Amino acid sequence: MQYDAGSYDVIVIGAGHAGSEAGLAAARVGAKTLMLTINLDMVAFMPCNPSVGGPAKGIVVREIDALGGEMGKNIDKTHIQMRMLNTGKGPAVRALRAQADKLLYQQEMKKTIENEPNLTLMQGMVERLLVEDGVCTGVVTQTGAAYKAETVVITTGTFLRGEIILGELKYSSGPNNQQPSIRLSEHLEELGFDLVRFKTGTPPRVNSQTIDYSKTEIQPGDEEPRAFSYETTKFITDQLPCWLTYTSLETHQIIDDNLHRSPMYSGMIKGTGPRYCPSIEDKRRLCDRIRCDHAYTAVADIGNEKGKKPVYSWANQRDFRL
Repeated sequence: MQYDAGSYDVIVIGAGHAGSEAGLAAARVGAKTLMLTINLDMVAFMPCNPSVGGPAKGIVVREIDALGGEMGKNIDKTHIQMRMLNTGKGPAVRALRAQADKLLYQQEMKKTIENEPNLTLMQGMVERLLVEDGVCTGVVTQTGAAYKAETVVITTGTFLRGEIILGELKYSSGPNNQQPSIRLSEHLEELGFDLVRFKTGTPPRVNSQTIDYSKTEIQPGDEEPRAFSYETTKFITDQLPCWLTYTSLETHQIIDDNLHRSPMYSGMIKGTGPRYCPSIEDKRRLCDRIRCDHAYTAVADIGNEKGKKPVYSWANQRDFRL
């Protein structure tokens, strides 16, 4: 049963990176703004590799900061390592990257949103848009709550008809086993939109006590204080290192022997993958050198002893041990 739940100037669907920036931007110019998210505990949560910046994305973070956004300020307060990449090359290809404490990043961004005037954060799954004479005038949630607005911003990200694929296993899910947004996808198609699927690769989480760090190369953060935001004046100097290792001929053989089981090559995955985050299968196919493929180990969050993880996109079987 549908009921009137209120009116706003702007409604933002989703509270990930894009949703957080959209909601804050609207509220900061004086618009009465509502942010709707499936789970209040997943605001700005990074279920994949908890990093900010790097090639291409680092530029975007600083552009957001120049426009008054929050991501740069938030990572400057919550990172566990900051490092300038490609310092051995020219200035044009150098890129700042930060490893985030994923829990602290999420908590800090949520606090910023909750303390922002004109901005209301509410839990609810949007299932359809209210459209009158070809103009979107609001949204309706799963519980029937109808919110009216002059502007609706959709930032659903990977929740929109999301799927999780583990080798030959596939099931409907949002990131981190959250609820997917199925009905909104169907409704957008009913309105005439064409939907395409993108693929991301989530690296496995590994207990740090199971890693032999004597076989890895330490990669500390930069000694020079760095920040993404031009407004940052207090810098984090107590950083945690990452570690670098490599695949081997044995690793390559395991991948080659089981490549046919990978959803990347069996036809199960049909989406377009990210340019700068190839899976280990792709990296293996593109390189035949003995020490070709890097594997990074980073800390996911300081408070979790099991937080260290290899930063590998791995789409293959659950029964593999590399």
